Amino acid sequence: MPLLKISAVAVGDSGAGGRRGGGSMDLERQSRVSESRSSKSYRTTLLLAYQSFGVVYGDLSISPIYVFKSTFSGRLRLHEEDAEILGALSLVFWSLTLIALCKYIILVLGADDNGEGGTFALYSLMSRHSKIGLSRTSHAAHEHLTAYELETDCEETRTSLRIKKFLEKNQTSRLLLLLFTLLGTSMVIGDGCLTPTISVVSAVSGLRIKLPGLHEGYTVVISCVILIGLFALQHYGTHRIGFLFSPILIAWLICISTIGIYNTIKWNPGVIRAISPHYIYLFFKKSGKDGWSSLGGLVLCVTGAEAMFADLGHFSKLSIRIAFTAVVYPCLVLAYMGEAAYLSKHRDDLQQSFFKALPDRVFWPVFVIATLATVVGSQAIISATFSIISQCRALGCFPRVKIIHTSNHINGQIYIPEVNWLLMLLCLIVAIGFRDTTMIGNAYGLAVITVMLVTTCLMFLIITVVWKRSIFLALLFTLTFGSLELLYLSACVAKVGHGGWLPLVISLTILTAMFTWHYGTVKKREFELQNKVSLDRILSSSPSLGLVRVPGVGLVYSNIINGVPPLFAHFVTNFPAFHRVLVFVCLQTLTVPKVPLHERFLITRIGQPEHGIFRCLVRYGYKDGGSDNFEFENQLLLKLAEFLDQEGRNSSANGDKPSIAKPSESVSDALAGLAIVADGGKKVRFKLVEETQELRQEVWELLEEREAGVSYMMGHTCVVAHESSPWIKKFTIDVIYGFLRRNSRSPAVSLGIPHSSLIQVGMIYHV
Repeated sequence: MPLLKISAVAVGDSGAGGRRGGGSMDLERQSRVSESRSSKSYRTTLLLAYQSFGVVYGDLSISPIYVFKSTFSGRLRLHEEDAEILGALSLVFWSLTLIALCKYIILVLGADDNGEGGTFALYSLMSRHSKIGLSRTSHAAHEHLTAYELETDCEETRTSLRIKKFLEKNQTSRLLLLLFTLLGTSMVIGDGCLTPTISVVSAVSGLRIKLPGLHEGYTVVISCVILIGLFALQHYGTHRIGFLFSPILIAWLICISTIGIYNTIKWNPGVIRAISPHYIYLFFKKSGKDGWSSLGGLVLCVTGAEAMFADLGHFSKLSIRIAFTAVVYPCLVLAYMGEAAYLSKHRDDLQQSFFKALPDRVFWPVFVIATLATVVGSQAIISATFSIISQCRALGCFPRVKIIHTSNHINGQIYIPEVNWLLMLLCLIVAIGFRDTTMIGNAYGLAVITVMLVTTCLMFLIITVVWKRSIFLALLFTLTFGSLELLYLSACVAKVGHGGWLPLVISLTILTAMFTWHYGTVKKREFELQNKVSLDRILSSSPSLGLVRVPGVGLVYSNIINGVPPLFAHFVTNFPAFHRVLVFVCLQTLTVPKVPLHERFLITRIGQPEHGIFRCLVRYGYKDGGSDNFEFENQLLLKLAEFLDQEGRNSSANGDKPSIAKPSESVSDALAGLAIVADGGKKVRFKLVEETQELRQEVWELLEEREAGVSYMMGHTCVVAHESSPWIKKFTIDVIYGFLRRNSRSPAVSLGIPHSSLIQVGMIYHV
């Protein structure tokens, strides 16, 4: 008797396989296909490189507006010889070359985590190799994932083994490493409220060159209006903003490089000599301590270099390298040379050197482009902030926030409304409160160089533990770039009292929130592990409790991967009933960017088949976008049906005859209506196919129970510190963590669970 079988067919692909499969393709056609793919890849890379101008390089490209102004804002302005100006230019050139080009473009971009960049991506990559992950999710069941298998397995060195053993055995070192990573992450987020402010305020202040009577308050108001407009555009997404902003930034780079060539030729062609590092020696020899203090302003020439790595998930390594090396780097060098050439002949214009160096005929067009370019420049750090917060949230180090994926093709392009408006509020406060771009620059420089130093230190571990290279190469990298960054950092720390305190306050606040959230999450998980119960205990007490099984499918969410979570035991004790099909669902975020859909679900049976109880481990990468609830429900039930079908086949192979049943008409209709989204975004539908292969009765029972309804059970927990806990723990858990939980999105809202199908179990966790 022919019965019905579940099968999946990609919509829109029907018949394509038949056309491709008919006969072998000749060599000429293979050559054409290869050329077509190569051409398409080439065009895609160039398109991404074009879009990257509007997202990645804005911050780096607008630095000429305020670098020399910040550099000569202190006592260095008293030194009026060419040696100081040429020395400053030489420092700018070599900082761009060593930090932006050599460190980030050539080396750090190669340390991507399957296409993702940023401080947290480095930590994730390293923790996966040394098994020191945040939540220790290195379960044996995850080792067969494609994301793990694709990594190059080089021979372990003696150094890498020693470092890994030390980190794995020493809990204090793991804690310090986590805090160090979160420090860099919090500094990047702090940059998100400093970069837009200094960029926009510096550009708008150029109005006072042509309108000297303009009150400072008007420039602040104009800056605030531009900032509000910038953050209001963010919900359109990186893809649209990139196309909108890229022409602006390209026009800006053309302008500053052309004007740089003009000023160099007109005022002082000899500034090209500053390429020699000898002028750096002369700079410090003549300026002494004043020259060292000016490094706090010079470091602003490499602002945005970290964003090139943090925004990697939005684009590709090749596209970022092409755009920077071929366009951004030479244009910036020409712009700084032209400004230095002008300053060598007009030392009185040090505080407004960029706008003073503009020829009168092009002042207003360049001013308009500069103002628009500052808006573009802010986009790099805003996008990087969204990416990093998304990674931290997925790995349990940031409160739950709403994440909107703005692109169907590039999963890394996201928008976070709560963070966007909070950044805007902080930018407005800084713009109104500081007003002086010199103080904002002092704050900005400290935040920028701290993030770079954190990246350098993490790269030491990447080179030794992940790449398994010689410790001498790791030391060479760390000492070369670390010594330069420490020199800049020392100058920035000296300006803490003059605005440098701001990034420290912001980053300390963010760091406290992130670490507290992680600590509270870990304590909550530990409580559930310590108070889990066995299923046998619940089932053995069913006669006394009067347990009944009700129609439908119940999905019980928990954080444990074995045993029964305490919330379910608490529920059954008070309401002795649960669904005929019960699935304990555990969502885990692994230290990999993405987990393919076909590897996402891991299903096992709990107890005897007649109990109808299962466990489903759902594995996500930290860059995976969450599917909507209906889609997730269909995916899970499909995998469960496949599990039951495979179990039936194995049973039949062992000589046991599986029970057979014919589905009801309602179940057939429901099966025909199921829909999910498979890999690559292709829409997939299920259809009923007549075959001689018979399915197990349990599969049809699953579909019948689904027709009866699907319910979701989650814990509505209140986490409080135990009475015997020290006061610091009580303050951390009861006050800070409690405040963050109350003001973050609930798990049900984050997962998109319909309110009408939700069962929340209230519990108090004494941790």
